[in-house]
Amino acid sequence: MTTNDILGLIFSYVYAFGLLFIVEAIGKKLGWPLSITRKITHIGAGMWVWGILALFDHWYFGIIPFATFILLNYIFYRQQSFEAMDSEESSPGTIYFAVSITILMVLLWRTGGALDRAPVAVAAIMAMTWGDALASLVGETWGKRTYTVFGHTRTLEGSAAMALSTFIVALLVLLFLPGSQLSPHSIPLTMPAALLAALVATFTATGAEAISPAGSDNLSVPLLTGAALYLLIVVT
Repeated sequence: MTTNDILGLIFSYVYAFGLLFIVEAIGKKLGWPLSITRKITHIGAGMWVWGILALFDHWYFGIIPFATFILLNYIFYRQQSFEAMDSEESSPGTIYFAVSITILMVLLWRTGGALDRAPVAVAAIMAMTWGDALASLVGETWGKRTYTVFGHTRTLEGSAAMALSTFIVALLVLLFLPGSQLSPHSIPLTMPAALLAALVATFTATGAEAISPAGSDNLSVPLLTGAALYLLIVVT
């Protein structure tokens, strides 16, 4: 374990608990509803994957923070520890999100000169981080046109926000992360290849979000999107 790995672990937990306490405090002071504080926490947690890539020298230490939050989020959920994350009516989506991130990074992220597939994982994680959050916020605020799949209702406005945000974040990740300092041993994509991959991510993530019961999209969206991108970029 290197100094960077140790600092990465320290900063990861400081960031995670700082995010929870700060969002909780601000949400209470400003009277934000749970839907807002939950999505801010969701975005903040997902974005820390960039901190993980930047700080750690070894991938097997870098996965520890998200892996431990599978258990921690379960405890928080069961005990209703943070209003910013959970209520009695909320789903265990925070647990599922930590599971998804851990699985994707374990399978795809490599350091030390090995061929790295982290851009696939990060693109899928960003689709969930931003796509799901904006779909929920836009749908709840402006959604008027509803549709129901498997007994679960979504809005067209929310799904459109999901699609647009997923396309943007996936394209940015797939264009700029491969071959960069954060992922030097991944293979860069051409603009046409990145555009095609972003479109595949968009359709996969938006479709998965539309048909998934509440909370389970934190599993289905990143894992199915990651699988689709892997098949397109790596296998074909």
